[in-house]
Amino acid sequence: MTSSADEAAEPAAAPVVDRRVLTKEVWLVLALSLGASGLSAIISFIGVLTSAKPISGQTAVIVESRAPGRPWLDLTWQLFAVATALVPVALVAHFMARGGETMRTLGFDLSDRLRDLGRGTAVAAAIGGAGLAFYLAAYATGVNLTVDPARLPDIWWRIPILILVAAQNAILEEVIVLAYLNRRLDQLGWSVGASTAASALLRGSYHLYQGLGGFFGNVIMGVIFCYLYRRWGRVMPLVVAHTLIDIGALVGATYLIGKVGWLPG
Repeated sequence: MTSSADEAAEPAAAPVVDRRVLTKEVWLVLALSLGASGLSAIISFIGVLTSAKPISGQTAVIVESRAPGRPWLDLTWQLFAVATALVPVALVAHFMARGGETMRTLGFDLSDRLRDLGRGTAVAAAIGGAGLAFYLAAYATGVNLTVDPARLPDIWWRIPILILVAAQNAILEEVIVLAYLNRRLDQLGWSVGASTAASALLRGSYHLYQGLGGFFGNVIMGVIFCYLYRRWGRVMPLVVAHTLIDIGALVGATYLIGKVGWLPG
C-alpha cells in the first residue's frame, strides 16, 4: 500500500493539452509579440502608400533615440525596450515547460556552441550580402523606403546598444517565428509546406514597414531559415546568423550612411 507521503513525492503526470488550447496558446504568444508587430507594420505601410511622398522618399528608422539630449535617460529606455521585448520568449519557455518540454527541444541552448557558431556565420555571410543587394535593388525600383537602421547619439553606449538590439531581434524572431511556431504547427497537424509558408509570411509581415522589398526579402529568408531549422533540428545557428546580420546592418550603417554614395540615407 502506498503511503500519502509517497504519493506526494511522486511527480504529477504532464497535462494533456488539446488542439483548442494549443491554438489559443499560439495566438496569445503572437498577439503579444510578432503577430502584433505584423499588424502594426501593415498599418504603417498603408500610411506610406497613402502619403503624398513617393515610397523611396520616406524613411524607416529601426533604432532611434528615445530621449534626445538626455543620454542617461535614453540609455535606460533602450535597455528597458530590449528587456521587455524578450518577455514573449520567456512566455514560450513557460508554456513549453508546462507541456513537459524545454527550450532545448527547439535547439535553443549552448550544447553545440562551435558548430552553431560556424553554421550561423556561414549563413550570415551568404544571406547578409544577398539581403543588402536585394534592398538596394528594391530601393532603386521605388518599392522600398529608405531604411536608416540607427539614429542614436554619438556616445559610448551606442555600439553596445546596437549589438544588444541585434541579439534581441534575433532571439525574439527565431525562437518564436521559426522554432516555436513551426513546432506548434507540426503538433497541430499542419504540413511542412503550410508551416513554412505561415512562418515566412509572418516574418515578412512585420518587416512591411520597410516596404515591399523588406516584405519579400524576409519571406525568402524565412523559407531558407525554415529549411535549415528542420535540417539541423536546432534554432541556435539561425539565432547566430540573424544576430550577425543585424550587427552588420546596424553598426555598419552607423559608420557608412552619408559617407558612401551607393548606400541610401
